[in-house]
Amino acid sequence: MTISASGAAKTLNHASELPLEAQLGQKLMLDFRYYCETGESKACRQGMTTLPKPLAEIIAKHHIGGVILFAENVPDTAQIVKLTNDLQTAAQQARNPQPLFISIDQEGGRVARINRAEASSFTGNMSIGATYHKHGTHYASEVASVIGKELNSLGINVNFAPTVDVNNNADNPVINVRSFSENPLEVAKMGAAQVEAFEAQNVISALKHFPGHGDTSVDSHTGLPLVKHDLKRIENVELAPFKYIIDKHAPGMIMTAHIQYPALDNSTFVNKQGEVMVKPATLSRKIMHDLLREKLNYQGVTVTDALDMAGISHFFSPTSAVIETFKAGVDIALMPIAIRTPDDIKKLDELMSALNAAVALGELNETEIAQSAQRIISLKQQFLASPAPRSAAIAKATLGNPSHRQLESELAVAAITQLKNNGLLPIQAKHKRIHLVMPDTQKCHALEQALLSLSKQELHITCSSLQGFDPKQADQDITNSDLIIAAHASPQQSAVEIGGMDDVKALDSFKLKRNEQPKALLALLKQAKLAEKPTLFISLRAPYEIPTYAPYAQAVLASYAYNVDVVSKNVISGPAFTALAKVILGLKKPEGQLPVSI
Repeated sequence: MTISASGAAKTLNHASELPLEAQLGQKLMLDFRYYCETGESKACRQGMTTLPKPLAEIIAKHHIGGVILFAENVPDTAQIVKLTNDLQTAAQQARNPQPLFISIDQEGGRVARINRAEASSFTGNMSIGATYHKHGTHYASEVASVIGKELNSLGINVNFAPTVDVNNNADNPVINVRSFSENPLEVAKMGAAQVEAFEAQNVISALKHFPGHGDTSVDSHTGLPLVKHDLKRIENVELAPFKYIIDKHAPGMIMTAHIQYPALDNSTFVNKQGEVMVKPATLSRKIMHDLLREKLNYQGVTVTDALDMAGISHFFSPTSAVIETFKAGVDIALMPIAIRTPDDIKKLDELMSALNAAVALGELNETEIAQSAQRIISLKQQFLASPAPRSAAIAKATLGNPSHRQLESELAVAAITQLKNNGLLPIQAKHKRIHLVMPDTQKCHALEQALLSLSKQELHITCSSLQGFDPKQADQDITNSDLIIAAHASPQQSAVEIGGMDDVKALDSFKLKRNEQPKALLALLKQAKLAEKPTLFISLRAPYEIPTYAPYAQAVLASYAYNVDVVSKNVISGPAFTALAKVILGLKKPEGQLPVSI
């Protein structure tokens, strides 16, 4: 250990000064999403909100380079600050200490881990894309600046954002509104603005998902997508934003995609089932080294997408996945193993032993490991040279402060897009009795409360929730109404929205309910049309669904967002619903423009 004059452990500045096991530890980023002191690992669903001693000890023992936080880890502002401070303290107890990457997925919109009632979560990338024609990169930059400022105040120093996938597949189940646009140049410009804004707030930006996840119809959390396009098309669309941003403002990190790209690398391997298959990008040296490092000249840190995702874990054991990742030239293995109980800690010990053995046997190149560790250390020196303890008081004053909430509100309004209006909007004085048809009760309450609070006239509002409603009551409510406002959100909820792979199985019953909702919505819209009721349809997420429902409506709006804040038992709000109410009532004009073709 290197000791300073004060007797404290001194952080080393070059990878060559670190022993091999410390270099390898720097290349791991662990998740402690759940942790239970007893019981079975698979059954553990207790969020890790304070750092247990065994986890602090393994961070120090193995010189772990980073951690990723999920919603279960970050329920409260003061608690988050204590957790990140404790994590950094744990890293400083290593024999050869380095500051810790503390990362999170805080993209905004659909993917925002921190409590929406406390943090500014915004309405997401596609809503930003809807403002581009009028505002350029203004909202991309301002939103990233706010998110970065809030993360920094919490002690979170890496944001896995922005998503610069070009969403040009209407059936994409995992990206859709997480993408700015289907236009590669617009995606590139907004992505570059966000990288610069995040890093100006001293939060490392991680572009994702290289070489592109926009044109897939499979979620890599649950399967392995395949992109069959030729090289020219990939260069012009999927790779274009990455190349533009690397040239303009190279991000601190780039995240891989668990996707097969035969045009970029058609080499094969034998998976753990004994099947021959094309390598996914995460494990491809041709993609992660030859293309990204040599052709695109990216010299920063690369990190895998979560290695527990089915796109990797279905085909590799955890140890072989990490070894193959490092052989491909990727710097950091994200979520290589799940540590849920004290018994799981020995799995990390075994992984570290296997990695050391792989270097000793020549399977992993010792020089490349040192070069990779140096990239990691250099990035930490750039952004984390002095990771001072964070203050809960400052964080509380920063998160969701009035100026941040004002920007959140402004973006939500600027994004609202009007696709059709046969004289229905803004609604008139005669539309006093409104029946809502919404995906669930929370969204009913959010729009209802927004309309009631903003309307100058008294309104009577009823609602049918698509998660379950009484058909007879719905028929009566439609008959008694002056106006129908129906809304839908597609596609179905993905694994990334609920925070990761641990809860994918829990979605099965939810999917069955969701599959019935479009049929129920169409039936109610047809009923309203037969009753000659004026109807507004709102697309709350990906706008590709609009052609299905637009024939049954006199007006159509798109918000690209639907998330709500549960302020109290009786108060539910959300920036998208407030923005929609303002447009419906004529208080604001819908000035957004579709960022994708429908």
